[in-house]
Amino acid sequence: MTYLFPVLVAIAAALATAAMLWPLRKPSRHVYIGAIVVVPLLVLGLYRVVGTPAALDPAALQPVDAEMPASLDEAIAGLRAELDRNPAQPDGWVLLGRSYAMMDRFAEARDSYAEALKFVPDDAGLLVEAAQARAQADPDSRFDDEALAMLRKAAAIEPGNQRASWFIGIAHRQRGEDAQAASAWEALLPKVDEATALALRQQIDAAREAAGLPPLPAAAAAPTSEAPVDVASTEGLRVRVALDPDFASRVRLRGDATVFVIARVPGGPPMPIAVERHTLQDLPLDIVLDDGDGPMPTQKLSALPEVEVFARISASGDAARQDGDLESAAVRVALPAPAPVELVIGR
Repeated sequence: MTYLFPVLVAIAAALATAAMLWPLRKPSRHVYIGAIVVVPLLVLGLYRVVGTPAALDPAALQPVDAEMPASLDEAIAGLRAELDRNPAQPDGWVLLGRSYAMMDRFAEARDSYAEALKFVPDDAGLLVEAAQARAQADPDSRFDDEALAMLRKAAAIEPGNQRASWFIGIAHRQRGEDAQAASAWEALLPKVDEATALALRQQIDAAREAAGLPPLPAAAAAPTSEAPVDVASTEGLRVRVALDPDFASRVRLRGDATVFVIARVPGGPPMPIAVERHTLQDLPLDIVLDDGDGPMPTQKLSALPEVEVFARISASGDAARQDGDLESAAVRVALPAPAPVELVIGR
């Protein structure tokens, strides 16, 4: 199809906007919970090829003689047109849903995820995304009964799905079912690291107080296993990002400058496998990159043997590299990584 290569390029160029709106970004020190205390905006899509997800493989990319889409809207329109012609492409519907969400077109995002679920109804990750899209499309950002059913199905399919458990708790809180919310969140405590557990306990205690229950006993916050659970080694890649002190003393940077932490395939396409967006004033960062930070529904960090990780300061807020951006040295890491990756910007 003539749109294939041009739309891929146009969509890759949309990384800047997508990363800026990434809903599951994880503020420093709270890793995961801080990112979803409020129902987050869903994005980071637009790296799949229109109607041909398999074509993202670099070996499959072939230049074609076609006009480059003039805008992101045109690229999305091309994707929708292709799906109208050939709707049996769940990855395409997921991409379309993420694209619409990035543009705050939440009702259309909700409907696109619903189409994807017709083809892959038992994908736990997709069920969670679809439920979140329904909440975003709701005027009050509420998880309705259908969204809650999706989350429960996702949790049944994948009992370790932390996002499903968290959102189930939110749905119960929205309904005034505070005891059920606390129970859902308490089940997460053995699965997260100490810093995340501390943040999570605050939400649990608030729910328990609303339910007329006493605060959670301190012992219940500790993982049930003898050794603490290391989220970085079991569920993602822990990354620490700092600014070189000598550099910081010589150069004045704006505190609201954007910091991107990016993992990508070594020697592969420039599109990230996982990315988080923070600000310079958040440094030093201690975060976990995981599958929830990935822009592509079928290419996951957890499935890769190794990645290249680096951090970039972008004054423009654009995730695509610009003149004047500052980057740390890239670090190549075998997965799973037994220790955090240390990145220093300005060294």
